[in-house]
Amino acid sequence: MSQIKPALRDFFPFWDKLEPEHQKELTKYCGLQHFRKGDTIETKDRQCMGLLLIQTGQLRALILSEGGKEITLYRLYELDICLFSAACIMRNIQFDLQIEVEADTDAFVLPPVLYDRLSKESALMANYTNELMASRFSNVMWTLEQILFKSLDSRLAGALLERAADENTAELHVTHEWLARDLGTAREVITRMLKYFRDEGWIALSRGCVHLLNEKKLREIANQ
Repeated sequence: MSQIKPALRDFFPFWDKLEPEHQKELTKYCGLQHFRKGDTIETKDRQCMGLLLIQTGQLRALILSEGGKEITLYRLYELDICLFSAACIMRNIQFDLQIEVEADTDAFVLPPVLYDRLSKESALMANYTNELMASRFSNVMWTLEQILFKSLDSRLAGALLERAADENTAELHVTHEWLARDLGTAREVITRMLKYFRDEGWIALSRGCVHLLNEKKLREIANQ
């Protein structure tokens, strides 16, 4: 039996309390769009495609330095809403993000003009937006705390465990370069740390693959 994909109304827990006219407009103007793995959605220069309501797939929100260094802020999955793809309406947001498509993704696109108007006309929509914004900034602050106060071995162990949980497998098809970009460090540093993990017997390495052998130990390191 095929999995039932989320409908538009599933993204709004207050759908039945919305004005009928607002329900009709959302249904009429929120089209479904497909994004391919590897695509990049930029918010630079206040480009604005609207809110992305993720039906299926996976997105990664990141910031990119002038020198090309990346730091992952958070990831978005099924039933998540990507606020920063509508950054042009959030006039107090002064930083630019990139949204990377990590898996083929289908998303409803809520047009910025409609989103802006509904946020002004509907207290339910405005309050929900504020809750989402608070949640996203909480995720960003957690990431910054990890970078500032946790060692790289702890962050790397956490990244490996998170990937294993996402894919439900201990055999991770990831490159050293991907891990370096995800954690905002150099590939050579990740390579040295992975070899240390390997030498301790916690993981096994092969080309393009990291196999977790001792998740209990990795979890201890991640929690340090």
